[in-house]
Amino acid sequence: MATRPEILRPGDTIGIVTLGSPLFENVINERIKTLESMGFSVVLGKYVYSYSGYLAASEQERASDLMEMFRNPNVKAIMPSRGGVGVEGIVPYLDYPFIAQNPKIVTGYSDITILLNALYRWANLITFHSLMLIDFRPTTPAYNFNQFFTATSTITSPRKLENPPGRQLVSRVPGNVTGPIIGGNLASFVGNLGTPFELDTRGKILLLEEVHEPINTVYRYINHLRLAGKFRDCAGIIMGQCSLCEPAYDKNYEDLINEVMIPLNKPLMTNLATGHGRFKMAIPIGAQANLNTYDNTLTILEPTVHE
Repeated sequence: MATRPEILRPGDTIGIVTLGSPLFENVINERIKTLESMGFSVVLGKYVYSYSGYLAASEQERASDLMEMFRNPNVKAIMPSRGGVGVEGIVPYLDYPFIAQNPKIVTGYSDITILLNALYRWANLITFHSLMLIDFRPTTPAYNFNQFFTATSTITSPRKLENPPGRQLVSRVPGNVTGPIIGGNLASFVGNLGTPFELDTRGKILLLEEVHEPINTVYRYINHLRLAGKFRDCAGIIMGQCSLCEPAYDKNYEDLINEVMIPLNKPLMTNLATGHGRFKMAIPIGAQANLNTYDNTLTILEPTVHE
């Protein structure tokens, strides 16, 4: 079983880091005000405002910011400001044995999913495919905040994961499988193949989502994972939304599901609201889950934090 971080409570301190691409200072400051209005204290990483083109800072600098948050005994949760690109560059510089001995809530999506899955695999830590600092704004749906705080601030178990009203989960290939749930952004995982930190799908329930890619490119990514054995090895598959993914050659995302994913013949659920879509279900990476496409349910079987 993976290690559960300590529960997040009002008044706790959240560490803010920028681990991939930079974010404007005014946006960071506005979002921090929202966190503080919710009753949290905030500690900022040394390079949280840094700018170095498409990266916030060097790989070693960004990694050092993250490790400082794990070393700070006052920090209860670690929240990246955004994703972007370059998160895979920091994972070789992290002290996984130290992290395993000092587990904390780590949350994010997009390119941050490289980190979430690395922390699960190498530090045996449950992490959270959920909100980043950029999401803490007045226009964020209440569903997203409810999901985040249910996952990080309650010990409810088992817990059925449900889309927001009006968005149904869709079961495509029948099956009933149990295993750790892993995954996140498709393009990020394809970019990590062939490295020591690539996704290990053996016996896992694999979640994938994507954004801003034409469908022929999404097909290329999916096929790359297939050829790398990632679908062969997994127990089941969950496809999230492909947000702003434009059709190509008269094919759309639904065509890709029907023509590429269903023939894999793995238990398959689609239309999960998470990641880059407006609605963001909180997925605890590394937690034991049950995917039952006979009754169209996805259930987290264990608490994902401890008191």
